[in-house]
Amino acid sequence: MIKGILLDLDGVITETAEYHYQAWKQLASEIGISIDRHFNECLKGVGRMDSLELILRHGGVAERYSTEEKAALAERKNRQYVALLKNLTPDHVLPGIRDFLRDARADGMKLGLASASKNARTIMNALDLTQSIDFIADAAVARSKPAPDIFLLAAEGLGLSPEDCIGIEDAEAGIKAIHAAGMKAVGIGDAATLHEADLLLGDTGKLNYNAVKNYFC
Repeated sequence: MIKGILLDLDGVITETAEYHYQAWKQLASEIGISIDRHFNECLKGVGRMDSLELILRHGGVAERYSTEEKAALAERKNRQYVALLKNLTPDHVLPGIRDFLRDARADGMKLGLASASKNARTIMNALDLTQSIDFIADAAVARSKPAPDIFLLAAEGLGLSPEDCIGIEDAEAGIKAIHAAGMKAVGIGDAATLHEADLLLGDTGKLNYNAVKNYFC
């Protein structure tokens, strides 16, 4: 019996990937690295410092920066990203999500957020969804996705065993993280990327709570 549902934030509850892309692209350009949307796909679901490392390796300059300089670069990117987040409103919740959360809570399901974003609480507040989630596990974990840390932390925060939870993700790294945590995975998006998901849905509009619950129970 499923007792908890753990949701990713970006691409599942709202879509801030474009803001991440704009902020990373600007930072990369400032240090002489060119990234495009194709490269940006490998950053989805990945934490800030790991994303920076991928960009620096892509530009062939990973050894050029000290740990302190990398931290400063990551903070510079985050300032730009936070500035863009000011555009978020409750209208930016993805289709079907409010109904899904409402129906899950009405059924007594525990809900957790498992996000790589250090701005998760800010985003949830802007979307007016903080009260819809029982526990927010943000990026304060040792390893980012595809490691299972964030999903294990979310399950622990809900007081549940991993096997009692399912995870919902839109990124390949996220699906791998859910499985590594010992949970079943719902993928939202492209079948070619998310083929490892136990249940695959094309978009959040197809995310029906009762259908998901019945699929796994």
